[in-house]
Amino acid sequence: MLVCRYWKDVAINTPELWADICVSPHDSLEKAHRRLARSKSVPLDITINFTPRAENASGTTESIIHAMDLIRPALWRARSFRLSVPNKPQAHAALLRCREEAPILESLCIRIFHSMQEDHYSSPCLPLFKGHTPLLRSCSFTSFNFNWDRSVVSGLRVLQLGGYWNGYSPSVDTLLDILRGCPCLEEFALRNMSDVDPETCVSPEHEFVSTKVVKLPRLTKASFYYAGIMRTRMLLSQISFPALESLDFCYLDNLTPVLEHLRQQSLTSLPLKYLRIESCFFNEPKFIILLRRLTSLTTLELVDVEDVTCFLLKDLSAPPMAHPWVCPKLERLNLDGCTALDWDALRGLVESRLSGRPSQLSSASAAAASRSSFVSTASASAHIHALSLSRPATPTMQPRRLSSIDVTRCHQISKEMVQWLKMYVRDVRCEPAKGIWGEAILS
Repeated sequence: MLVCRYWKDVAINTPELWADICVSPHDSLEKAHRRLARSKSVPLDITINFTPRAENASGTTESIIHAMDLIRPALWRARSFRLSVPNKPQAHAALLRCREEAPILESLCIRIFHSMQEDHYSSPCLPLFKGHTPLLRSCSFTSFNFNWDRSVVSGLRVLQLGGYWNGYSPSVDTLLDILRGCPCLEEFALRNMSDVDPETCVSPEHEFVSTKVVKLPRLTKASFYYAGIMRTRMLLSQISFPALESLDFCYLDNLTPVLEHLRQQSLTSLPLKYLRIESCFFNEPKFIILLRRLTSLTTLELVDVEDVTCFLLKDLSAPPMAHPWVCPKLERLNLDGCTALDWDALRGLVESRLSGRPSQLSSASAAAASRSSFVSTASASAHIHALSLSRPATPTMQPRRLSSIDVTRCHQISKEMVQWLKMYVRDVRCEPAKGIWGEAILS
C-alpha cells in the first residue's frame, strides 16, 4: 500500500487480502474492524488469542467480550474460528456470543489454557452456532466441556481432544460413540487426560478377541500423548484402521499390549510410514515382531526408550540368509536419549544399509577399527563396495540408505563416532560440543 496510490487502491479493493481477522494483545480491535470492513463478504479466518501472560491485565475479559461483539455479526461467513483464552469463565463469556449460524464453518478450535480449573463454568454453553455447521470438518478442543455431545463432533475429518482431567475425561464408550459418528475421520489425537478406571474396561483375556466395532477406513494419522494406557488399549482393540500412516505414542507406560493390537491390524493392512514412541517401555522381542510387519515404515523415532538395545539394531541390519529385511524402506532413525545402545550394533546398522547387505566385518577387524580411531571416507567406501561385490544379489527387497539419524543425549556415542556417522549419513544430529562454561560451540 505504500508503493503508490494505484497499488493502495488495488489492495484495499481486494477483499481476499483482508480475510484474516485476529484479535490479541498485539492486534487491536481497530485493526480487526478495518479488516472486517475491507473483507466485504468473503469467507473469514477468525482468531481470538489471549495467552495466560495477558491474564494479569484486568481488562483481558473485557477485551475478549468486545472482540466477540465486533466479530459476532460476521460469524455467518467464518470459514475457521480459533479461540484461545486463559480460563473457563472467559471462554464461557466468549462462546455465549456464538449464537449465529455458521453455514460455511470448516474448522473450529477452542483452547482453554488453565485445564485443571474446576468451577460452575464447566457447564457447556450449547448449542454453538445454533447447531448449524453443515461444513464443519475439523475440531480441536482443549479443556472445553461440550458435554460430549455427538452433534458437535459428527462427520469430522480431524478430531483433536486434550486437557480433560478427573471427572471430565471421556470414557472409552464415549469416544467410541464419537468415532462411530465420524466414519471419514482422517486424523485423531488425544492429549493430556486422566486415564479411565481399569475396572470399567474389558478384561485382559477378552481384549484381544473382541470384534472391531468401529471402522475408520480413512484414518491416516493418530496420536496418543499422555492419554492413558488403558484408554489407548481399549480404543485400539475396538477400532480398525487399515490406512494408518502416522502414529505417535508418548508417556503411556507399558506399551506391549498396544503393540499386539498393531500386529493384529498388520495381518490385514497397516501401511505405517511414521512411528514415534517416547518415554514408554515395552517388550523388545514383541516390538521386533511388529517391525517385521511394517514394510512401509520410513521414519522410526524412539525417544527416551531404555528398552532399545543392540538386539533391535541387529535385527534391523543383519537378517538371516533368504529372510527379508526388517523395515527395508527405513530412512530416518531417531534414537534421542536411548542410552542402552551399543556402538558396534549401530555401526553395523549403518554399514549394512549403506551397501544393501549385512555387515561382514569380522570381530577382529571390528575391534581393530574401534581401537584405531575411524577409517577415512575413501577407504571406508572402498570397503563397503567390496562387501557389496563379495555377495551375490538376492531377490529380496534391498534396504534404503539411512538419510538421517539422531543420537542426541546418547552419551555413549563419542565425538569420533559421530564423525564416522557423518561420513555415511547425510543428516546426523547430536548434542553440540560445549565450552568450559557450558555454552554450545560449533564443531
